[in-house]
Amino acid sequence: MSRKSEDLLFIFLTICLFGTFFSHVATDPVEDKQALLDFLGNISHALDLNWNENSSVCTSWTGVSCNKDHSRVIALRLPGAGLQGPIPPNTLSRLSTIQILSFRLNSISGPFPSDFSKLLNLTALYLQHNKFSGPLPSDFSIWKNLTVIDFSNNGFNGRIPSSISNLTQLFALSLANNSFSGEIPDLDVPSLQHLNLANNRLDGSVPKTLQRFPSSAFSGNNLTMENAFPPAFPVQPPNAQSSKKARKLSRQAILGIAIVGIVLVFVVIAAIMMLCSSRREGNEIPTKRREKETSLKKVVSGRRDNDEKLVFFEGNNLAFDLEDLLRSSAEVLGKGSFGTTYKAALEDGNTVVVKRLKEVCVGKREFVLQMEVIGSIRHENVSELRAYYYSKDEKLAVYDYHHQGSVSAMLHGKRGEEGRTPLDWETRLRIVIGAARGIAHIHTQDGGNKLVHGNIKASNTFLNSQGYGCVSDVGLAAVMSSMYAPMRAAGYRAPEVTDTRKASHASDVFSFGVLLLELLTGKSPVHNTGGQEVVHLVRWVNSVVREEWTAEVFDVELLRYPNIEEEMVEMLQIGLACVVRMPEERPKMQDVVKLMEEIRRVNTGKRPSAELKPEISTPSPIIAEIGSSSVIGSSLATP
Repeated sequence: MSRKSEDLLFIFLTICLFGTFFSHVATDPVEDKQALLDFLGNISHALDLNWNENSSVCTSWTGVSCNKDHSRVIALRLPGAGLQGPIPPNTLSRLSTIQILSFRLNSISGPFPSDFSKLLNLTALYLQHNKFSGPLPSDFSIWKNLTVIDFSNNGFNGRIPSSISNLTQLFALSLANNSFSGEIPDLDVPSLQHLNLANNRLDGSVPKTLQRFPSSAFSGNNLTMENAFPPAFPVQPPNAQSSKKARKLSRQAILGIAIVGIVLVFVVIAAIMMLCSSRREGNEIPTKRREKETSLKKVVSGRRDNDEKLVFFEGNNLAFDLEDLLRSSAEVLGKGSFGTTYKAALEDGNTVVVKRLKEVCVGKREFVLQMEVIGSIRHENVSELRAYYYSKDEKLAVYDYHHQGSVSAMLHGKRGEEGRTPLDWETRLRIVIGAARGIAHIHTQDGGNKLVHGNIKASNTFLNSQGYGCVSDVGLAAVMSSMYAPMRAAGYRAPEVTDTRKASHASDVFSFGVLLLELLTGKSPVHNTGGQEVVHLVRWVNSVVREEWTAEVFDVELLRYPNIEEEMVEMLQIGLACVVRMPEERPKMQDVVKLMEEIRRVNTGKRPSAELKPEISTPSPIIAEIGSSSVIGSSLATP
């Protein structure tokens, strides 16, 4: 063969090689694509999915995500897709690189798919709100990368597999509202932060390793929280000599108990006398040393009107009166705009939050009318006012206790410390979407005039049972002194509130916009840069966006999550639209909700629950309009 022929052959082979390589990169994962088509073709589904054999599985198919080079499918999310019947065997089990499976809010039935044992790369499995039945597999050790398991609201039964304790990366486990029975295994998993085993048929005692979780995680079962201690003395000595010693020891023990009992009686009598003396002197204020943990009776003034009672709202399942509440142990949670907030542990095992209101500027009639308006609100994204108390000297508001703590604590707590679990992108989105829904609902209520929240901030925002944002302190601004409350919300208050001292729907929108920016940046509304300069968050975000439009504006803790840049930018544009200086230029809260749901393509007819990984969405044409230069370049200066 001539030299020229050899050169031509080399060029031809090189072209073929590169052509084969690029054709491999450009094409879809053929095997994974066929597995998904086989799955969809063998299960009933109400939602018309756009899974077409002639379209790209990685760029076009609803709910499907692939790795960077589009060589394999790594996530499948089909929440609320109307899937019915059992999962067809030998379909999804062929997706050997799948990491996230989400089938929540469907009607999938049958047992747990046995061939899921082939999916060794699973990190998150969401099967909640389906019709699964039967026992779980005994060996969970094969899914060593699992961080999230949510099988709640199904018909699973049998025992909880003890092998779950081998999942060293497990972060969240929810098996609530099933029919699991037997004892709870000792799930000694240090990484486990969220646990819910409520409403099953479990019995026995809660393992010591799980007693760090709130009692609500185990409610609806026949469980005890008692620890098993070894007996204090030998039960039955093996010989007469040891038996004699045991009897002798028992007499000593009885004598000791009698002495201790007498001492306790004197202590109790002395305590009663001191308490009476304390009451006479009117000294009910706890010292600073004991401020963190005391009883409400020591906090609330002793001068209470005898005819005033704790007023509960209709549909409440709480059963206690004012004296029960005041006898409860109390822990200071914080001192906010409207007063001091306490965590109160009642004798019946319930835990509530009691807000001791101060600087109330209205009389009893106006106070009661406003409480009735607030107490009538029923929405999953609004923390319900459970009860209230009014007397001349004391005004109390009672709410549910959220054991996760406030969004402020979740976002800013322990920053920079080793072992901190940062708020992931999905959780932050659920927080703002939920909070927006709650505020929008509040703005539709009419309490003689349009109801305003008036105190929106991260410390008044919590997570509801579905993991979405839930706003608290609704409507309290209307009964508080306007001279003080707005000043304490520095950083969240709209510019016009500084001048008029009056909150409005538009000022609520501004405060929500600050909350959204806070979650995007990870910075407090008013923060220090490290020197003496105090920076207002809105002003800082505006300057960064106007000058560079760089990723510097976003929280560094979000950089670990892939494929979320587009969503972050779109959410940033919504936040900027909410915090424009002129109130009439801000969007309505109902429009903000629609914009956010358009970004996430949230089905508002469903009740989504928590997922820890971001979903890929397409750009929203509505957001492009908000993100125009006129909005971004507008004056966002705040006091």
